[in-house]
Amino acid sequence: MKIATWNINGVKARIDNLVHWLNDSQPDIACLQEIKTVDEGFPRAEIEALGYHVETHGQKGFNGVAILSKLRFDEVNRGLPGDDEDEQARFIEGVFSTPHGALRVVSLYLPNGNPITEDRKYGYKLRWMDRLHRWAQERLELEEALILAGDYNVIPQPIDARRPEDWVNDALFQPETRGALRKLEYLGFTEAIRAVTDAGDTFTFWDYQAGAWQKNNGIRIDHLLMSPEAANRFEAASIEKHVRAWEKPSDHVPAVAILQ
Repeated sequence: MKIATWNINGVKARIDNLVHWLNDSQPDIACLQEIKTVDEGFPRAEIEALGYHVETHGQKGFNGVAILSKLRFDEVNRGLPGDDEDEQARFIEGVFSTPHGALRVVSLYLPNGNPITEDRKYGYKLRWMDRLHRWAQERLELEEALILAGDYNVIPQPIDARRPEDWVNDALFQPETRGALRKLEYLGFTEAIRAVTDAGDTFTFWDYQAGAWQKNNGIRIDHLLMSPEAANRFEAASIEKHVRAWEKPSDHVPAVAILQ
């Protein structure tokens, strides 16, 4: 089973790339972030024509997440619990039946958090991560395969940036941000990409500015965290870097985990 995460950076602007990627990569489950559309505006017909079931949690103009699946959804939950006033569409959970038992997959889009001087930005990011930690802790008690896939907007280690010195004042690389991700992992999650490689220059994002793609000035901020039950089924992981060279690309590329 192939599970992928991709910040599409506007599904309407990149529907041709999305269709091409689905045909080419053939993920069984694809988690999308930054769809930037309300649910009714999502190009559902084009995706369903490829054999995918589609569930979205959209928002007009920005944010928005989706899960596309060749498996039927048994259950769908939208929105990260813990703050009834949070209206940003950043979290959707799908539950599926597999021959190996229940599989829970989350598509999440963690807040950027910049500038770090503003509580409504950086404070919101840290509070969101704390809510995710509490939610994940409860889900792990089910002892089911669970994958938290998405754009975390967190650079875990200096090796995950080509030029880490450029990020020391950025919310993505603050000690508190990185510590919150480690705290989440310490619940028992395995991070798929780093489970298969400790190499540098392993990136999922290249800015549109200053020739970042051409210079390979990237960062790794898109992650798949696997519960122990999912990690027991883990076979491989990769980053589909070639997608960044397509015409009208997203600034992110898909990251993929393969499970039994």
